[in-house]
Amino acid sequence: MNDSAQVQQPPRPGRGPGRPAGARAGDTATRDRILDVARELFAQGTYGSTTVRAVALAADVNPALVIHYFGSKHELFAAALQLPLQMRDQITQILQGDPRGLAERLVRFYLGLWRLPASRAPIAAMFRSVFSDQEAADALGRFLTTRILGPIMDDLGHDRPDLRMSLAATQLVGLAIGRHILSVAPLAEADTDFLVACVSPVIQHYLTGPLPATRPGNRGPGTGIL
Repeated sequence: MNDSAQVQQPPRPGRGPGRPAGARAGDTATRDRILDVARELFAQGTYGSTTVRAVALAADVNPALVIHYFGSKHELFAAALQLPLQMRDQITQILQGDPRGLAERLVRFYLGLWRLPASRAPIAAMFRSVFSDQEAADALGRFLTTRILGPIMDDLGHDRPDLRMSLAATQLVGLAIGRHILSVAPLAEADTDFLVACVSPVIQHYLTGPLPATRPGNRGPGTGIL
């Protein structure tokens, strides 16, 4: 072995114990690099197969730094969608206007997520995983109920919000799987206006319509959707 092979190489940025060198809390370039890598890995694989460690390795940073910036894999996924700020504005717009058109605006927004390059691939990856990966199913439920339906139900203030969210989320999941994952011909070929007209009355009833009373002895509503 020659001498040059024994020379210790300087540590790469982002490696080593503690906060890695060159990766300060305010280092937006490092954060953006992690986000770009996560977006690519989520799109290529599944939600379950994309681990924090894999993202850190591909981004050449310590896994602790991923958690430092994003808190958890679920929050990393949400950030990879590039939607939070835009989504808050759009949810506010959904809540405005005639309450009778609430579901129409919601379904149109939801279908629009599949047309955005930043959100289509990672959302599709998560949907592909839901039947074989419980973690992906849980993440999908949180994404729909917490980030999309939750703010709407909080504003409406109707009874049994968890049940209403579960019913609406189940309808939205089925629509997306049929249209974008299974590519069922009538759904895949239908235009947005047609689908909005078909689905929004059902969603509207789930969100604001009267629900039947729960029979004694029946299991109470939960928050899961799959």
